[in-house]
Amino acid sequence: QVQLAESGGGLVQTGGSLTLSCVSSVNIFEFNNMNWYHQAPGKEREFVASINVGGRIEYTDSVKDRFTVFRDGTKKTLYLQMNSLKPEDTSVYYCRAHTLSMTYWGQGTQVTVSS
Repeated sequence: QVQLAESGGGLVQTGGSLTLSCVSSVNIFEFNNMNWYHQAPGKEREFVASINVGGRIEYTDSVKDRFTVFRDGTKKTLYLQMNSLKPEDTSVYYCRAHTLSMTYWGQGTQVTVSS
């Protein structure tokens, strides 16, 4: 059974930092890739960052100079280091993982950035 559990969200001032974690119930290298998405109230869920099994990393343009995605296989955890946070980063952040045939989502963690 695959489960993903996000944590690390909270309230932070503009310019501050947070690190989000996504703990998997299975070896994360069983996944073809893992991703972070976010969804703000009234908006669709949007791609933020990804890392595939070979280590290729992608970011959406709005975060590419501020966020870093990385993983720890021993801890079965995907991370998103978020620096220089802005109010527009305020969203629920979701972890996604998939193989070629299955996709899994976590329940999300709230990030709120105050002005």
